[in-house]
Amino acid sequence: MNRYELTNINSLIKRLDPRIKILEVFFFSIVVAVSNSLPVLFSALVFSCSIVLSAGIPAKEVFSRLVPVNTMIIFLWFFLPFTIEGEPLLNIGPLAVTHEGVIYAFRISIKSNAMMLMLISFIASTPIFTIGHALLELKMPKKLVHLFFFTYRYIHVMNREYMRLINAIKIRGFRPGTNLHTYRTFAYIVGMLLIKSYDRIQRVRNAMLCRGFKGDFYSLSNFSFKKIDAVSIFLMIAVIILLGVMEWTATTCSSI
Repeated sequence: MNRYELTNINSLIKRLDPRIKILEVFFFSIVVAVSNSLPVLFSALVFSCSIVLSAGIPAKEVFSRLVPVNTMIIFLWFFLPFTIEGEPLLNIGPLAVTHEGVIYAFRISIKSNAMMLMLISFIASTPIFTIGHALLELKMPKKLVHLFFFTYRYIHVMNREYMRLINAIKIRGFRPGTNLHTYRTFAYIVGMLLIKSYDRIQRVRNAMLCRGFKGDFYSLSNFSFKKIDAVSIFLMIAVIILLGVMEWTATTCSSI
């Protein structure tokens, strides 16, 4: 299932105003990022899972989008339990796995997945260009939004160009290895990508100027605040307050 098919899934989340989605993801992520209590983090993870279910996104698509995040987290599990000082749980040769290190890695895992699930459920149900226009409505700098637009539009183009270059050197019998010839070849590929990117930038810029581009992207859809948006805001505020109270209570009890 591609992104276009995901944005066509009919759900309550899809009907929300994109501006509201962005703000809710932003504030929810801040609260989760600053929390350290495991009950709070588990509650945030459960809430994110319930939002994903209400968005109607297939489980396969959710897991495929969680793979890159959790791949990085797996690497953290190889280092954090051994590098954080604290009470040893077990020894592996000269290295000691500490209780504090395991808890720290566990917190990062829950935080990352909770925030990513919320991002997937809200953003995957909204077309990319609608997100860009919503950012403009939220008074984000135009240059950042333009960079967002062009990055999404041309990253696929550059990926196709990269694959074309890789296929070209494979046809010529290139086999990568750990030698100077391999490093030189990939350096040439990076250089060619930079040159082709610069040439394409010039062509795109000239084409846009010829069409009268004045620095504004216009949207064909109007954003409107609906009753369902008010309900969503009320629910998110309640969840954020609840998580904040739970975190404050846990911090107060631990300090006593």
